[in-house]
Amino acid sequence: MSPVRYSPSVETVKADERETIAGLNAAFDTILERTAEDYGHAVRSVHAKSHGLIEGELEIDANLPAELAQGLFATPGKHKVLMRLSTNAGDILPDVISLPRGMALKVFDVAGERLPGSEGTAQDFVMVNGSVFQAKDADSFLGNLKLLAKTTDRLEGTKKVISATLQGARQVLEAVGGALPAALNALGGAPNSEPLGETYYSVTAFRFGDYIAKFSVAPVAPAMTVLTGKEIHVGGRENAIREEVQKEMRGLNAEWEFRVQLCRDLDAQPVEDPTVEWKETEAPFVRVGTIRAAAQDSWSDAHVQKINEETRFSVWTGIAAHQPLGNINRVRRDTYRHSADFRARTNGCPYHEPAAADA
Repeated sequence: MSPVRYSPSVETVKADERETIAGLNAAFDTILERTAEDYGHAVRSVHAKSHGLIEGELEIDANLPAELAQGLFATPGKHKVLMRLSTNAGDILPDVISLPRGMALKVFDVAGERLPGSEGTAQDFVMVNGSVFQAKDADSFLGNLKLLAKTTDRLEGTKKVISATLQGARQVLEAVGGALPAALNALGGAPNSEPLGETYYSVTAFRFGDYIAKFSVAPVAPAMTVLTGKEIHVGGRENAIREEVQKEMRGLNAEWEFRVQLCRDLDAQPVEDPTVEWKETEAPFVRVGTIRAAAQDSWSDAHVQKINEETRFSVWTGIAAHQPLGNINRVRRDTYRHSADFRARTNGCPYHEPAAADA
């Protein structure tokens, strides 16, 4: 089946999206202000805790078929990248509270018409280690966020108990062939997995030049695939995940495939409902490039300053050929900027979008 061609008609804009954005910003403010007060330093409103900060290179494959040679991927070549591995909470929790993983990627020196308000020349990708989003739309996401805002940086002992209980429930369900719902994983039931062995997904849909796609990044280096499915033994270490990633990255040359999943049926692969998984049997992921990162210190002072403090990641930083699509993505534009601006203002540390000369 041929891929679906992009047109503005694939999106259905809700009448109340502006009101939902205002509600999201208010909930983010609760998280941002509380954590900044507690830490004396502003952190991200989601994915606050970093586990690995990595510099590398994305090489775009040559001789891609026309349907894959789109946007960033239309021209073979190499691009510098920055990568941030994280977990999804808005507060910095000890690693015994096990949460889903995230990967944010900034690709330098990307040519093309920019998205509205997108400075610099980078293309950002923001992904998680799950194939679906936890909320069907922004209204549902706002309800979840309000709950998280009420518990941010509070009741840490209770969170540890909840996480331990949910992890136990997950292990029982897995033993009988079941799985813990994504929403419960987000509350602390996720496996404490090795970030370098995980596969990450954009979850939401994006324009892919003439088409529509989701994105994924999957480890392929043998030293990384051996970590897939392995759980980290925390053993009382608050930053066990960071320590393990740092130890691993000092001794391996990392390599991931960057993959694209083209929409081929809007009913089976909807744009507006990110809780629906696009089945790979119907719309397979295909490699369009390779990310490589030489062995390095993934928690050096230089990386912390450059990637964690001075860099922002947003799905709305990039080119028009990769415009974010769907309700969840539309509300991310202003809320991501709102959060980043708070962090920059509070810390007195402006973020820097790379220009062509920086690559």
